[in-house]
Amino acid sequence: FDGHVRIGRTPPLSSNKAKTHFPLIKEATGIPYDGMLFFDDSNWSDHCTIVAAGCPGVVTQRTPRGMQYSEFQNGMKKFADAAGKAG
Repeated sequence: FDGHVRIGRTPPLSSNKAKTHFPLIKEATGIPYDGMLFFDDSNWSDHCTIVAAGCPGVVTQRTPRGMQYSEFQNGMKKFADAAGKAG
């Protein structure tokens, strides 16, 4: 991938990340959904559930208090576990 992707800061903006952000990231980078890990700090919506349902393969981790080390570790473990099941 050679470029800069500004998803979420430029149109199209949407609260449904599964319909806008992730398809654009996949198209721009060539990275399949099962190669993506999404950390979500939203306290007003559960984007993790929406993304997991709309973009099968994306691993999600909620971070409602901002990124905490334990949540980072948990996300990385979930990503590694998912990669192990796929491989």
